[in-house]
Amino acid sequence: MPARATDARRAAVLGKPIAHSLSPVLHRAAYEELGLAGWSYDRFEVDEAALPAFFRGLGPEWAGLSLTMPLKRAVIPLLDEISDTAAAVDAVNTVVFDADGRKRGDNTDIPGMVAALREHGIEQVGSAAILGAGATASSALAALSRVCTGEVVAYVRSEPRAEEMRQWGRRLEVDVRTADWSDAAEALRAPLVIATTPAGTTDALAAAVPERPATLFDVLYEPWPTELAARWSMYGGAVVGGLDLLVHQAVLQVEQMTGLAPAPLEAMRRAGEQALAAR
Repeated sequence: MPARATDARRAAVLGKPIAHSLSPVLHRAAYEELGLAGWSYDRFEVDEAALPAFFRGLGPEWAGLSLTMPLKRAVIPLLDEISDTAAAVDAVNTVVFDADGRKRGDNTDIPGMVAALREHGIEQVGSAAILGAGATASSALAALSRVCTGEVVAYVRSEPRAEEMRQWGRRLEVDVRTADWSDAAEALRAPLVIATTPAGTTDALAAAVPERPATLFDVLYEPWPTELAARWSMYGGAVVGGLDLLVHQAVLQVEQMTGLAPAPLEAMRRAGEQALAAR
């Protein structure tokens, strides 16, 4: 049932650490734009060990939860069902509480990535490269399964990580080849490069950006721009940033939790930009 302005409903983002999260800014901006005066959205620092007790303490006023690391996999046993998208990568970042008490899990990171790419005119590419091999890289592979028609090369630091990416490729039916991180400069010539590594990891690659780069999707939003993204833009390449991803996945969360669509994308983006500028 769609939310009503008079409803007193709660939602929140959980994770550890969580103080840096922009999710409250984005969701609260959506509630204001949608006229949901009775809705609130908070943040709670919760780790895997504390998650079951947190769930047991939730009352009927709760509409949904956003989940970040390290909870995206730990939450799955606590749910009644998860979407095919979440099951594809064993990761849930969205929980919706139905009126009958059922707890449904979904992953909005993957369609959020696809939406962010499409917003920048990327509907389909013949090949792509991924920098990194962590949890975000598996979501990137799942997104590429929808937009990439050919080979994806994943640049990683170890053979165990390489094997993980090959396994994800087989599971997601993506043609994945792995390469050593020492050759990561080669990735920058791909039609689409998705950087999934922590802050600072790709800084050394900035000097290797080609003169006519294609598209870079850097999932970081703070600090922004990264050195790689700044050099990419300077050379005229298209850049999709972490805030693009964060906003698009949050739009989908708001729509699922409130039952109201479309969520106010531009108002949420402005709120996120203003919050980052103020930091």
